[in-house]
Amino acid sequence: MSATPKISARTEPRGPLHWQRIVEWLSEDGVISAEEARRTITRCSQAESAQHPLVRLAAVSMTRMRDGKPLDIEALTQYLAGRAQLDYLRIDPLKVDVGKVSDTMSAAYAERHKVLPVQVTSSEVVVATAEPFLVDWVDEVQRQSKRSVRRVVANPQDIHRYTAEFFALAKSVRQAQKAGGNAGAASFEQLVELGKNTKQLDANDQGVVQVVDWLWQYAFDQRASDIHLEPRREQGVIRFRIDGVLHPVYQLPPTVLNAMIARIKLLGRMDVVEKRRPLDGRIKTRNPRGDEVEMRLSTLPTAFGEKMVMRIFDPDTAVKDLDALGFAPHDAQRWEALVQRPYGIVLVTGPTGSGKTTTLYSTLKRVATEEVNVSTVEDPIEMIEPAFNQTQVQPQLDFGFTEGLRALMRQDPDIIMVGEIRDLATADMAVQAALTGHLVFSTLHTNDAPSAITRLMELGVPAYLLNATVIGVLAQRLVRTLCKQCREPDGDTARAALEAVVKPWKISGDWRPYRPVGCVDCRMTGFLGRMGLYELLSVSEAFKERVTREPSLAALKKQGIADGMRPLRLAGALRVAEGLTTMEEVLAATPPLD
Repeated sequence: MSATPKISARTEPRGPLHWQRIVEWLSEDGVISAEEARRTITRCSQAESAQHPLVRLAAVSMTRMRDGKPLDIEALTQYLAGRAQLDYLRIDPLKVDVGKVSDTMSAAYAERHKVLPVQVTSSEVVVATAEPFLVDWVDEVQRQSKRSVRRVVANPQDIHRYTAEFFALAKSVRQAQKAGGNAGAASFEQLVELGKNTKQLDANDQGVVQVVDWLWQYAFDQRASDIHLEPRREQGVIRFRIDGVLHPVYQLPPTVLNAMIARIKLLGRMDVVEKRRPLDGRIKTRNPRGDEVEMRLSTLPTAFGEKMVMRIFDPDTAVKDLDALGFAPHDAQRWEALVQRPYGIVLVTGPTGSGKTTTLYSTLKRVATEEVNVSTVEDPIEMIEPAFNQTQVQPQLDFGFTEGLRALMRQDPDIIMVGEIRDLATADMAVQAALTGHLVFSTLHTNDAPSAITRLMELGVPAYLLNATVIGVLAQRLVRTLCKQCREPDGDTARAALEAVVKPWKISGDWRPYRPVGCVDCRMTGFLGRMGLYELLSVSEAFKERVTREPSLAALKKQGIADGMRPLRLAGALRVAEGLTTMEEVLAATPPLD
C-alpha cells in the first residue's frame, strides 16, 4: 500500500496483536469505511479462532475504501508494517542463507516467538515477524548473536511455512555432514590432511535423502527449469535457472553435495561409481500438485569433482496451445496449415535453450491422434509421451539418427520426429522419408529460418531434393515476459526504439510499450515467465525458384519476407508493442535486421 500511516505517541501499542484493534486502525486511517469495519467486527465476533489476526481478517475479504479492492493477507501485512513504522518484506527463499539463519537461533526459539531470521551480516540480523509490538526477544537475540537486530514485518503464513522448511533443511544438512565427516571428492587440487575422518557419506543416509527431497520440491515451487549442483574448491553450490537466469540457492559442504549427486544418480539408474566420464539419466517424480515431472540428468567431471545438471520438464509443456507458446495469430494460422500437410519436412531452428523441444512436443501432441502413428528418434528422449513411439539413439551400439530413421521407415509411420539433423546421412534419410509420403519434423542449429536451407545445401543436399521435401522452417527464441503486476507504461524513448524496427514494415497499431519495475511477485526483476518469438518461413513456388537459381542467404530472406515471413526481431517488436516484453529483451535475443 502506498500510504504509510503514523502512530501517535499516545496510542503506541504494546503486546500481541488483536484482530479488532487492527480493524479499528484500518477505519481510523481511512483504509476501510466505518460500515465495513462494523460488518467485519460482527462477522469475526461470531466465532473464536486461533489464527493469526491478519490471517483471520484476510479470510473476511474486507474491501479498501479507495479503490474497492480486497484486502488480502499481503495488503494487510503491508498496512501493519506501515502502522508499526517498520519495513515490509515478502520473504524470498532464494535470498535467504539457510545455514546462517539456523545458526542465529534454534527452531524452537523461532517458533515460540513466531520470528524468522532472513538475513545475517557481520553486524546485523534481519528478523521477520508478524507481531511487531512484541519485542521481548530482541535483546536476547542481540546478546547471543553479538549483532544488532533489525525487525521487518512479513506475512505470518510465510513465517510459519519457512520456519519449518529452513530449520528442517539445516538440520538435514548437519546430519548428513556429521555422517560424512570431512571426506571430500577427488579433485585436481586434492589436499591430503592427516588424522582426518575419511568416512564417506552414504547416498541412502537419511539426512541426504531429506536434502534431495527438499531440493526437488523447492525447485518445483520456484518454477526452476534447471538445477545445477556445482562442486567448488571449498564448498558445493546449488543454483536454479528461473526464466532463463541462474540464481544461487544454497551452499553445502562438499561431502553433502557429493552424497546428493550419488543419491540422484542412484535414483536415475546411473553408474554411481563412475565419475571420470559424463553420464546421462532420467528420473520421474511428482510435484506438490501431484503431477508427474520428468527430469533429465547429466553429469560432467570438473576440476573439483562431479557436476550435475537436472533439466526439469513441466508436465504441462506438451499440451500448450499455440497462444500459450507465444505464437501471434499471423504465424499460428500458417503453422497450423503446415503441420496438417500429409508429407514433407518441417524444421525448427534456434540455439540451445530456445524452446525447440517444447514447440515440437506441443505440436506433435496435438497431431498424434488414434488414426496416425507418430514415431521419434531422439538424443536423448526429452520427455516420455505415451502418445508417441519414442526411440533413443545409442552411439555406443552404432545406433544413431541415420540408423534410427532407417529402422523407423519399416515401422509403418505417418509422422516422424528426428531429434536433430547433424550430418548428410541423417539429412538424406529425412529427405527419403518425406519423399515416400511421411511428415518429418526435425531441428537444426541456425540463426534464422532461411539459414536452414543454406545449411542443408552446405551439408550436401541437392536443391531439387530440398524443393521437393521442405515445406516450412520455424526459427525461434525465448524472451522474458513483463510482470503484469508491476509493469508501467514506458516513455518516448521506448516508443521511438519500437518505431525504428516496426515502421519500415508499414504495420500500424495502438503501440503501448511497457517497462519493468519490480515487485514481490517477480522477485523485483520486473519479469515473470518467458514466451517464444517466432519466424515462420513457408516454402512457396517462388521460394523454390530462388533455391534453384539464386540460393544466397540474402535472396532467400527477401523471398521469405515477400511470402509473409516476419523476422524474429520484428516479431519481438510487435510483442513489445503489446506490452508483453521489452525492446532490450528482444534486441538481446534476436539477430539484427539486414
